[in-house]
Amino acid sequence: MSKLKSTLSIAVFTFITLTAISCKDNKKEQNKTDGNHSEMNHDNSDGHHDGNKKEIVMSGSGNSETVLNDYFNLKNALVADDNAKAKELGVIMAKSFQNLDVSNYTDAQKADLKDIIEDAVEQSEHISDSDIDHQREHFKMLSKDIIDMVAVTGSENTVYQLFCPMYDSGSAWLSMSKEIKNPYYGSKMMNCGKVQKEIN
Repeated sequence: MSKLKSTLSIAVFTFITLTAISCKDNKKEQNKTDGNHSEMNHDNSDGHHDGNKKEIVMSGSGNSETVLNDYFNLKNALVADDNAKAKELGVIMAKSFQNLDVSNYTDAQKADLKDIIEDAVEQSEHISDSDIDHQREHFKMLSKDIIDMVAVTGSENTVYQLFCPMYDSGSAWLSMSKEIKNPYYGSKMMNCGKVQKEIN
Protein backbone atom coordinates (compact mmCIF):
# COMPACT_ATOMS: atom_id res chain seq x y z
CA MET A 1 0.00 0.00 0.00
CA SER A 2 2.79 2.36 0.92
CA LYS A 3 4.52 1.42 -2.36
CA LEU A 4 1.35 2.38 -4.22
CA LYS A 5 1.18 5.71 -2.36
CA SER A 6 4.82 6.35 -3.14
CA THR A 7 4.34 5.53 -6.84
CA LEU A 8 1.20 7.64 -6.94
CA SER A 9 3.01 10.55 -5.25
CA ILE A 10 5.86 10.35 -7.79
CA ALA A 11 3.36 10.24 -10.68
CA VAL A 12 1.46 13.27 -9.32
CA PHE A 13 4.72 15.16 -8.71
CA THR A 14 5.92 14.35 -12.26
CA PHE A 15 2.60 15.45 -13.73
CA ILE A 16 2.66 18.76 -11.81
CA THR A 17 6.30 19.40 -12.80
CA LEU A 18 5.63 18.69 -16.49
CA THR A 19 2.51 20.85 -16.42
CA ALA A 20 4.44 23.73 -14.85
CA ILE A 21 7.24 23.45 -17.44
CA SER A 22 4.72 23.24 -20.27
CA CYS A 23 2.87 26.31 -18.99
CA LYS A 24 6.14 28.20 -18.65
CA ASP A 25 7.12 27.36 -22.25
CA ASN A 26 3.65 28.28 -23.43
CA LYS A 27 3.92 31.59 -21.60
CA LYS A 28 7.27 32.30 -23.26
CA GLU A 29 5.76 31.49 -26.65
CA GLN A 30 2.77 33.70 -25.84
CA ASN A 31 5.09 36.55 -24.85
CA LYS A 32 6.96 36.14 -28.11
CA THR A 33 3.68 36.27 -30.01
CA ASP A 34 2.47 39.25 -27.98
CA GLY A 35 5.77 40.97 -28.72
CA ASN A 36 5.14 40.50 -32.42
CA HIS A 37 1.61 41.81 -32.06
CA SER A 38 2.78 44.89 -30.20
CA GLU A 39 5.35 45.49 -32.92
CA MET A 40 2.59 45.25 -35.51
CA ASN A 41 0.45 47.59 -33.47
CA HIS A 42 3.39 49.95 -33.27
CA ASP A 43 3.58 49.93 -37.06
CA ASN A 44 -0.13 50.59 -37.17
CA SER A 45 0.24 53.62 -34.94
CA ASP A 46 2.95 54.93 -37.26
CA GLY A 47 0.46 55.28 -40.05
CA HIS A 48 0.65 52.11 -42.11
CA HIS A 49 -2.85 51.34 -40.90
CA ASP A 50 -3.77 54.53 -39.13
CA GLY A 51 -7.52 54.05 -38.97
CA ASN A 52 -8.08 56.77 -41.56
CA LYS A 53 -9.14 55.83 -45.06
CA LYS A 54 -6.12 54.29 -46.71
CA GLU A 55 -5.58 54.74 -50.40
CA ILE A 56 -3.51 51.64 -50.97
CA VAL A 57 -2.94 48.45 -49.04
CA MET A 58 0.31 46.61 -49.60
CA SER A 59 2.33 44.30 -47.44
CA GLY A 60 6.02 43.71 -47.24
CA SER A 61 8.88 46.17 -47.30
CA GLY A 62 11.66 47.13 -49.65
CA ASN A 63 9.38 47.63 -52.64
CA SER A 64 8.04 50.71 -54.38
CA GLU A 65 4.43 49.89 -53.41
CA THR A 66 5.35 50.21 -49.72
CA VAL A 67 6.95 53.59 -50.46
CA LEU A 68 3.81 54.68 -52.33
CA ASN A 69 1.60 53.54 -49.45
CA ASP A 70 3.59 55.62 -46.98
CA TYR A 71 3.53 58.59 -49.36
CA PHE A 72 -0.26 58.44 -49.66
CA ASN A 73 -0.59 58.32 -45.87
CA LEU A 74 1.67 61.38 -45.61
CA LYS A 75 -0.37 63.18 -48.28
CA ASN A 76 -3.56 62.43 -46.33
CA ALA A 77 -2.02 63.88 -43.15
CA LEU A 78 -1.22 67.12 -44.98
CA VAL A 79 -4.71 67.22 -46.51
CA ALA A 80 -6.02 66.95 -42.92
CA ASP A 81 -3.65 69.75 -41.74
CA ASP A 82 -2.17 67.22 -39.25
CA ASN A 83 1.36 68.43 -38.53
CA ALA A 84 2.09 65.80 -35.84
CA LYS A 85 0.97 62.88 -38.02
CA ALA A 86 2.97 64.23 -40.96
CA LYS A 87 6.06 64.34 -38.71
CA GLU A 88 5.59 60.66 -37.79
CA LEU A 89 5.06 59.73 -41.42
CA GLY A 90 8.14 61.68 -42.48
CA VAL A 91 10.21 59.30 -40.33
CA ILE A 92 8.45 56.30 -41.91
CA MET A 93 8.99 57.65 -45.44
CA ALA A 94 12.71 58.08 -44.84
CA LYS A 95 12.95 54.45 -43.67
CA SER A 96 10.86 53.18 -46.59
CA PHE A 97 13.13 54.89 -49.10
CA GLN A 98 16.26 53.62 -47.33
CA ASN A 99 14.85 50.08 -47.53
CA LEU A 100 13.89 50.33 -51.21
CA ASP A 101 15.42 47.35 -53.03
CA VAL A 102 16.90 48.46 -56.35
CA SER A 103 18.69 45.18 -57.16
CA ASN A 104 16.27 44.09 -59.91
CA TYR A 105 16.71 47.18 -62.07
CA THR A 106 19.17 48.02 -64.86
CA ASP A 107 22.35 49.91 -64.01
CA ALA A 108 20.90 53.13 -65.42
CA GLN A 109 17.68 52.66 -63.41
CA LYS A 110 19.69 51.86 -60.27
CA ALA A 111 21.64 55.11 -60.68
CA ASP A 112 18.40 57.09 -61.13
CA LEU A 113 16.76 55.38 -58.15
CA LYS A 114 19.79 55.98 -55.91
CA ASP A 115 19.63 59.72 -56.70
CA ILE A 116 15.86 59.72 -56.06
CA ILE A 117 16.30 57.84 -52.76
CA GLU A 118 19.02 60.19 -51.53
CA ASP A 119 16.91 63.29 -52.17
CA ALA A 120 13.66 61.71 -50.93
CA VAL A 121 15.26 60.67 -47.62
CA GLU A 122 16.44 64.25 -47.12
CA GLN A 123 12.96 65.67 -47.89
CA SER A 124 11.33 63.11 -45.58
CA GLU A 125 13.69 63.96 -42.74
CA HIS A 126 12.83 67.65 -43.11
CA ILE A 127 9.12 66.77 -43.03
CA SER A 128 9.68 64.80 -39.81
CA ASP A 129 11.07 67.90 -38.09
CA SER A 130 9.12 70.91 -39.39
CA ASP A 131 6.02 73.03 -39.00
CA ILE A 132 3.25 72.31 -41.50
CA ASP A 133 4.12 75.12 -43.94
CA HIS A 134 7.69 73.88 -44.17
CA GLN A 135 6.43 70.27 -44.45
CA ARG A 136 4.42 71.29 -47.50
CA GLU A 137 7.46 72.86 -49.15
CA HIS A 138 9.37 69.60 -48.74
CA PHE A 139 6.34 67.56 -49.76
CA LYS A 140 6.48 69.31 -53.15
CA MET A 141 10.07 68.07 -53.66
CA LEU A 142 9.19 64.64 -52.23
CA SER A 143 6.29 64.40 -54.69
CA LYS A 144 8.71 65.05 -57.56
CA ASP A 145 10.88 62.20 -56.25
CA ILE A 146 7.84 59.90 -56.00
CA ILE A 147 6.74 60.77 -59.55
CA ASP A 148 10.29 60.08 -60.79
CA MET A 149 10.35 56.79 -58.84
CA VAL A 150 7.06 55.61 -60.35
CA ALA A 151 8.40 56.48 -63.83
CA VAL A 152 11.12 53.86 -63.18
CA THR A 153 9.32 51.27 -61.05
CA GLY A 154 5.76 51.58 -62.33
CA SER A 155 2.82 50.96 -60.02
CA GLU A 156 0.64 47.91 -59.41
CA ASN A 157 -2.35 50.25 -59.13
CA THR A 158 -3.60 53.11 -61.26
CA VAL A 159 -2.44 56.40 -59.77
CA TYR A 160 -3.24 59.95 -60.76
CA GLN A 161 -0.89 62.87 -61.04
CA LEU A 162 -2.75 65.92 -59.76
CA PHE A 163 -1.64 69.53 -60.07
CA CYS A 164 -2.26 72.70 -58.07
CA PRO A 165 -1.47 75.81 -60.18
CA MET A 166 -1.58 78.12 -57.13
CA TYR A 167 1.01 76.60 -54.78
CA ASP A 168 4.58 77.77 -55.40
CA SER A 169 4.05 78.50 -59.13
CA GLY A 170 2.44 75.08 -59.61
CA SER A 171 2.93 71.85 -57.70
CA ALA A 172 2.10 68.22 -58.48
CA TRP A 173 1.30 65.24 -56.28
CA LEU A 174 0.14 61.65 -56.73
CA SER A 175 -3.12 60.12 -55.54
CA MET A 176 -5.08 56.90 -55.93
CA SER A 177 -8.18 58.98 -56.63
CA LYS A 178 -9.14 61.61 -59.22
CA GLU A 179 -10.85 63.52 -56.44
CA ILE A 180 -8.95 66.70 -55.61
CA LYS A 181 -7.89 66.89 -51.96
CA ASN A 182 -5.08 69.40 -51.93
CA PRO A 183 -2.16 68.55 -49.57
CA TYR A 184 -0.53 71.95 -50.18
CA TYR A 185 -3.41 74.00 -48.81
CA GLY A 186 -5.48 71.49 -46.85
CA SER A 187 -8.67 73.00 -45.50
CA LYS A 188 -7.79 76.47 -46.86
CA MET A 189 -8.24 75.43 -50.50
CA MET A 190 -9.12 71.74 -50.43
CA ASN A 191 -10.38 71.52 -54.02
CA CYS A 192 -7.72 73.60 -55.74
CA GLY A 193 -6.21 71.52 -58.53
CA LYS A 194 -6.83 69.29 -61.52
CA VAL A 195 -5.93 65.86 -62.85
CA GLN A 196 -2.79 66.10 -64.98
CA LYS A 197 -2.46 62.49 -66.01
CA GLU A 198 -3.32 58.90 -65.22
CA ILE A 199 -0.41 56.53 -64.55
CA ASN A 200 -1.01 52.79 -65.01
